[in-house]
Amino acid sequence: MPTLKFIEASGQTHVVEAVVGQSVMEAATGHLVPGIVGECGGCCACATCHVYVEEPWCGQLDPPDEMERGMLDGTPGVTARSRLSCQIKVSAALDGLVLRIPAAS
Repeated sequence: MPTLKFIEASGQTHVVEAVVGQSVMEAATGHLVPGIVGECGGCCACATCHVYVEEPWCGQLDPPDEMERGMLDGTPGVTARSRLSCQIKVSAALDGLVLRIPAAS
């Protein structure tokens, strides 16, 4: 199982095991990672699963599609590394993926 590392704004770290094929958001909410709410259940309709993808992982992910970019446009604190974790599918290649959770706004 691939492992994902979530880092809260406070620096608290959560390392979780994920299932290949599930979304990063599902892995986070399944392990009760604080700051990843997933209010819409992964439908790309709320941005409550916003994360910052750490380098060098940014270049290893498929770019966000138009729907995800549109949702991020209205999200506070967006940077070039911002993604919605519901739109990132876990694969074996993402073992060790590091994501930072934005501070609550």
